[in-house]
Amino acid sequence: MLPQEIIRAKRDGGELDPADIADFVRGLTDGSVSEGQVAALAMAVFFNGMSRAEAVALTLSMRDSGEVLSWPELDIPVVDKHSTGGVGDNVSLMLAPIAAACGLAVPMISGRGLGHTGGTLDKMESISGYTAMPDNALFRRVVASCGCAIIGQTGNLAPADKRFYGIRDVTATVESVPLITASILSKKLAAGLGALVLDVKCGNGAFMDNPDRATELARSLVEVATGAGMPTTALVTDMNQPLASAAGNAVEVRNAIEFLTGKVRDPRLLEVTIALAAEMLVSGGLAPNPDEGAAQALKALEDGSAAERFNRMVAELGGPADLLADPDRHLGQAPVIADCLPQAAGYVAGYDTRGVGLAVVELGGGRVRPSDPVDHAVGLSGLLPIGTRIEKDTPIAVIHARNDGQVQTVRQRLHKAILITETKPQLTPGILGRQA
Repeated sequence: MLPQEIIRAKRDGGELDPADIADFVRGLTDGSVSEGQVAALAMAVFFNGMSRAEAVALTLSMRDSGEVLSWPELDIPVVDKHSTGGVGDNVSLMLAPIAAACGLAVPMISGRGLGHTGGTLDKMESISGYTAMPDNALFRRVVASCGCAIIGQTGNLAPADKRFYGIRDVTATVESVPLITASILSKKLAAGLGALVLDVKCGNGAFMDNPDRATELARSLVEVATGAGMPTTALVTDMNQPLASAAGNAVEVRNAIEFLTGKVRDPRLLEVTIALAAEMLVSGGLAPNPDEGAAQALKALEDGSAAERFNRMVAELGGPADLLADPDRHLGQAPVIADCLPQAAGYVAGYDTRGVGLAVVELGGGRVRPSDPVDHAVGLSGLLPIGTRIEKDTPIAVIHARNDGQVQTVRQRLHKAILITETKPQLTPGILGRQA
């Protein structure tokens, strides 16, 4: 194999042979293909795309670059969910235990934050003692015992993707639909799933900022996953405002605990979480239709069984057994907590959601570079949904910061990112579409 010839073929708009794709991925994995060559192929794919056959071949080759799990010891359906990333998107923290309480096994392998979007793994690591990167024996034991485990991608699962992902992040090729597709699905196929449900975000806080692009990605994911032998459905959901009322790491875990225990449930977050749970239960054969699946998911929330699964999962992965009872004891708290007041009364009419995510990054709660450390305690809470009536003394957010200087900087960013108008805006649903 000559990597430069594969790059040339794709640069010129040709369709790559599956054997050539497999050779390139082997070189990506063992290091015989240089970082420059990987970047060049990524850019060629960014501009020229890939056919479905190419995308399936790339996905399967990346899956096979490392260990592929199977779950013969489980006698229940193995189903997972993946989100393409947003702001205030802590759905996984509630969804995995809800699905487990309803009878599914959910081995959820999650990622870290990317750009302005938060990462499920960073949120779980804000819990003191939590083992986010367990060995396979512990991972399997917790899934068997609790029905779910939320962990990070180990070096043995789709290692080609890990290298490819890092190079894409610094070469402006993240948004390529076939590369996003292969990245997401290679990890999920390596996890040994029986079915997958996808949450494709759409809006100014998502990587896909318009409905056509989001639908294109959802269709690509569903078709490539199906072509690779994994039944998959996708929901397209709105990300033109933060999904939860919190954005950060520990603050989103607190929000999830309040959701699971019934203290507070943000309405749009509830809508999206239950819809995804319903899709998972239908995909796993435990519900005949989404309405019945939604009813099962709500019951698991209301009777406390989902909260119990989450608490047990945290404890068995090394976290505190009393997290739900005493979250403040086990989650970091920022030293400065301050309100952000609006500059005028009116209605919350819109968000620059990406700007809100960047405010969290500016506080230290996200990364500028993949190697950057994350401050788990900082972030935003009290974010108001679009349509909320506010007065001049109504906080539009609560800032969790390290110092007063950060508070002033983030206040200025939030004033630009949150639109206040005199007239009440039209509301949009959380669920925008479905692909199957």
